[in-house]
Amino acid sequence: MSRKLISLSAATFLISGVAVADVPSVATDIAPVHSLVSRVMRNVGEPNLIIPTSASPHRYNLRPSEAKALQDANLVFWMGEGLAPWMGNALGSLATNAKIIELLDQKETELMEFREGALFEEHDHSDHDDHDDHDDHDDHDDHDDHDDHDDHDDHDDHDDHDDHDDHDDHDDHDDHDDHDDHDDHDDHDDHDDHDDHDDHDEHAHGKYDPHAWLSLNNAKNWLNLIAAQLSTSDPENAGTYFANAAEARAELELLMAEVNTMLGPVRGLKFVVFHDAYQYFEKTFDIPASGAIALGDATDPSPARISQIHGRIKEEGIDCVLAEPQYKPGLVATVLDGSDAKASVIDPLGYGLEPGEELYPTLIRQMAKTLVGCL
Repeated sequence: MSRKLISLSAATFLISGVAVADVPSVATDIAPVHSLVSRVMRNVGEPNLIIPTSASPHRYNLRPSEAKALQDANLVFWMGEGLAPWMGNALGSLATNAKIIELLDQKETELMEFREGALFEEHDHSDHDDHDDHDDHDDHDDHDDHDDHDDHDDHDDHDDHDDHDDHDDHDDHDDHDDHDDHDDHDDHDDHDDHDDHDDHDEHAHGKYDPHAWLSLNNAKNWLNLIAAQLSTSDPENAGTYFANAAEARAELELLMAEVNTMLGPVRGLKFVVFHDAYQYFEKTFDIPASGAIALGDATDPSPARISQIHGRIKEEGIDCVLAEPQYKPGLVATVLDGSDAKASVIDPLGYGLEPGEELYPTLIRQMAKTLVGCL
């Protein structure tokens, strides 16, 4: 490269106000978290997405490129073992140079306990606004004590992560030999061995519902947390990170108002979800579900549970049953049998959406539109 080209590149970086040499390599678990981190990193860098939108976060085999992204990471943002129980081991063995930020374990995160039973009481939302059970997590800035990893000279150049072509199209898992057992991911046929989990009193993921990204208040709080963590690793771009986070928080306020208006005409109508993953969304927009076909997204519902839901749909005039793209449509057909309820497909992870900073607001809008269309 000529000196002229080098000088031109340097001038471009100075004009943009972004110091690219020290931009950290960042990895995220699921697409909604990736979207929030992408928004904070706008005009600075791009995080790596580890779990594709087409895959279940509850069990997943990493591709080589995804394993390398964890190995190269300076920062990892993930929900926690409540959502991806396998990922803790992967982080421990691969992300040895990274500071790990577990969002479900942060004091800023509002958590909600799982609802028990197939049928929900109206407004049965446990109120954990003060994150009562997390008093001992007051200081997460030194999480896992990785402060001494802030300077990773050998990670400065991650050009091979700038292009995420292998994440944009999640249909092509063909090159992933150890993904053979995910070919039937959409149908979850291998859940047959969960018969003994028919009616858990204890949810497979623990006490708290891990789908906390569906709370816009959580998302707003995480934007500041993400900016702070990025700024610690990359002080030269701190101003950009915090400015992006402030803009994104304002955008989420507008999104909340937009979706509240959208859902206004259907409040009071009754719907059932496939599994209990939406209560953060329900609470944010005051539109509670009447029940869930399955207790969790890692198990099939028992015949008794299906019978409960089927009876409630017929007796109470449920208007809508929401299925999910990864699960068996036959279960929804069973609970709909003999009723006038409509069915639609909803997804909390962004299935089919393009990963990036627009995914999170698009996901929230899409969920609201699906609900309105079904009700």
